[in-house]
Amino acid sequence: MPELPEVETVRRGLEKLVLGRTIASVDVRVPRMVTPEPEVFCLTVAGQTIQSLARRGKYLIFELDECLMISHLRMEGKYLLFDNQVPDNKHFHVFFRLDDGATLVYQDVRKFGTLELIRKTDLEVFFAQKKIGPEPTREDFKLEPFESALLSSKKKIKPYLLEQSLVAGLGNIYVDEVLWAARVHPETVVATLKKAQIKRLHDETIRILQLGVEKRGSTIRTYRNALGEDGTMQDFLKVYGRTGQPCERCGTAIWKIKVGGRGSHFCPRCQKI
Repeated sequence: MPELPEVETVRRGLEKLVLGRTIASVDVRVPRMVTPEPEVFCLTVAGQTIQSLARRGKYLIFELDECLMISHLRMEGKYLLFDNQVPDNKHFHVFFRLDDGATLVYQDVRKFGTLELIRKTDLEVFFAQKKIGPEPTREDFKLEPFESALLSSKKKIKPYLLEQSLVAGLGNIYVDEVLWAARVHPETVVATLKKAQIKRLHDETIRILQLGVEKRGSTIRTYRNALGEDGTMQDFLKVYGRTGQPCERCGTAIWKIKVGGRGSHFCPRCQKI
């Protein structure tokens, strides 16, 4: 958490809140979160206007006048906007004071999130170096290269989908949902997949992530969007967080196991190896 639907929902909320605002000053309380070092980061960002807000996979992209600020929320990151005084909170780590007197705050309980400044011309290289795959859309996520990558690998399907190299934006929740919808066991060795299964994985990835965006993400534990609202995708999840509950297809109790160190939910009857 958050995954692509949650990050896209945050992006849309921030777009309504801060687009066109100029950043008057910046205060960084946790130096390791920012690149370059805090002094340079703050001096560079101060005085620049937020021209647009984009997303690539799970990354937020703030387009400023002279550079890009790439934000990765990791497990617990979120943005909050305060019109007046900012309350004391030990989990508030980066403060962007805006020209209208408001303050955009980056909050992160685990302090895993990152904010990196890069040149606008380096965007493609930035994501290529991180091996981020195509966006989960019909236009970008093509079946043929996806199939080719799977059939030539001996990895297990769930960890491979989580790597982001096959397709961008999937995390633990939505991988479980995609695998259930495609009737694929999370421990399946990908080279053993049949082409029909791969086609289902491809199509369900697009469908489920688009549904997640439509429902404004899954509010599980601490997630809220940039407007402070809950998402509703948790009401449409079929396996994640439903251990012991009946599978909606066959009635068999949902199991939870560890795959690649991650808790994985599946139906033992519908998703056989």
